Amino acid sequence: MKKNTQKKQAIAELLASKINTRKDLMKMKRKIAKKYGIGIFSNSEILVEMHCNASPRYAFLRKILRKRAVRTMSGIAPVAVLTKPYHCPGKCAYCPTEKNVPQSYLSNEPAVMRAIRCNYNPYVQAQDRLRALVANGHEPTKIELIVIGGTWSYLPKKYKYWYVLNLFAGANGFKKINNQYPINLSIKKLKELLIIEQKRNEKTKYKIIGLTLETRPDYINEKELLEMREFGCTRVEIGVQCLDDEILKLNKRGHGVAEIAKATALLKQFGFKVTYHLMPGLPGATPAKDFKMFKTLFSDKRFQPDQIKFYPTVVTRGSLLYRWWKQGKYKPYSDKILRNLIIKCKNIVPEYVRIIRLIRDIPGESIIAGNLITNLRQVMKDEGARCRCIRCREARERVSITNCRLHITNYFASGGEEYFIAFESKDGKILYGFCRLRLPVCNALDKRKLGFSVIQEAALIRELHVYGELVSVAKNKKKNKIQHSGLGKKLLVEAEKIAFKNSYKKIVVISGVGVRDYYRKFGYRLNGTYMVKAIKA
Repeated sequence: MKKNTQKKQAIAELLASKINTRKDLMKMKRKIAKKYGIGIFSNSEILVEMHCNASPRYAFLRKILRKRAVRTMSGIAPVAVLTKPYHCPGKCAYCPTEKNVPQSYLSNEPAVMRAIRCNYNPYVQAQDRLRALVANGHEPTKIELIVIGGTWSYLPKKYKYWYVLNLFAGANGFKKINNQYPINLSIKKLKELLIIEQKRNEKTKYKIIGLTLETRPDYINEKELLEMREFGCTRVEIGVQCLDDEILKLNKRGHGVAEIAKATALLKQFGFKVTYHLMPGLPGATPAKDFKMFKTLFSDKRFQPDQIKFYPTVVTRGSLLYRWWKQGKYKPYSDKILRNLIIKCKNIVPEYVRIIRLIRDIPGESIIAGNLITNLRQVMKDEGARCRCIRCREARERVSITNCRLHITNYFASGGEEYFIAFESKDGKILYGFCRLRLPVCNALDKRKLGFSVIQEAALIRELHVYGELVSVAKNKKKNKIQHSGLGKKLLVEAEKIAFKNSYKKIVVISGVGVRDYYRKFGYRLNGTYMVKAIKA
């Protein structure tokens, strides 16, 4: 008891001292620890003591104390969760296989270790990650859930509904009560409860504003997309790996380029954001081939992904590629060749594409051969790599908007015309916010038959995002913040103008569940799983 009181006094003294930088904080930590004869306390311990204090001074200190501040600098709090280990339909040469771990993942990857600790339970995983974010000084009131673990589409239907239901329940019940749902309920009951939890999430503090699912291109079809929308999914990540049928066949991928193009078109026609996983350095590839394929991504209308994850090929135990490497049949790119290749790729990325990752989070001890550089993005930046992708331009810690301009880029992709409507600095180097608007040129699918009549003959808003430090909706009166500064409304108005000018009478948003109320403020109403508005002059 005496020790706890002493620690509280020590922290209170620290909070009362003058701290303007992280350097000041560390200096004061040491001084007070020496004075009280105690160990240097962690930032999370300080944050616990100041948690209930809303003083403006403490708001500044929270920013200094916040661990890995970059996590919420994009305006949302990403939360990755894993599904349970399940049989995978693929036999890919590069994919490791490990017992009691989802296919293609390793037990010592950070996200997998967290999932194992939570026994892959979705409710426990969601709350565990939210607690970690709060303990590190973040305020995860706008959650982007990213469900990983392999081919989502191949999982049992009942498990999928149970899993997503408990993700929403985990967010809705955070810091409140344990409200997990058992898996022995019927699919009908799980669906009913999912709708109830989604309705709750529209009003709760910790809102799920986006849900990402990952799957294979050859498992994308109209029925699958309808189910994904029922889950509240807004973005789909597909394992493209490369755009060469011979390389895909050699690596036993199980599908070709045609399936990639078809999946991309289907996803965009129903409003989803599309992320490609790319693997430079696969067996059969060369740096020249990889770069040529990368250029094809943005010159061929069949592709044009919205986001990219680079996963350079590495050799790990438990894969066919490992045996090929041991037999001398495969040699990965050197660090220098890989860096030069990715620098060339980054130089040609369009301004409407976001490079999410440059490497996969595989621990070095698991990599037998291949890239071992963990901070590849920073290394290439130091070497002069230039990139105009969304991630490299987003506003982040900048708190005010200066010299702002409206800039619109349009391009054709997968049977539609895409508009990237952006507010950015006059030199184009800082991106404050953007909207993706899609105008379908043709309606190749019978959406009425599939239950998608709501998006028939409608303009589609596939994404609306305002950057800057995450600002809670409950605290939107903060001054000089990019979020909640009216940019979102202006982007919506511009999208509606473009749609109306092109003879569209209806505009549809593939809204995340937690932001439905935001669109209601501007006249949008829920129809099925989309937010819909009739547009007039």
